[in-house]
Amino acid sequence: MDKKNLEGKVDKVTGKIKEVGGAATDNRDLEAEGKLDQVKGKVKEGLGNLRQGIKDKLDELDKNKGENKGENP
Repeated sequence: MDKKNLEGKVDKVTGKIKEVGGAATDNRDLEAEGKLDQVKGKVKEGLGNLRQGIKDKLDELDKNKGENKGENP
């Protein structure tokens, strides 16, 4: 799991807590901040997934390169 995935998950949970707390206390600013944190969390999670996908593909290419090193073209 990429660091951004983890940060995104934390932001989403924190945002949900703020949103619910804001709604319960009729604090619109806190509720809006919570919704914004959730959106930021989703973006970070998406970036983390992208980064992880790139890392996985590069690792796969390196692995394949190492396996094909002994073969003649």
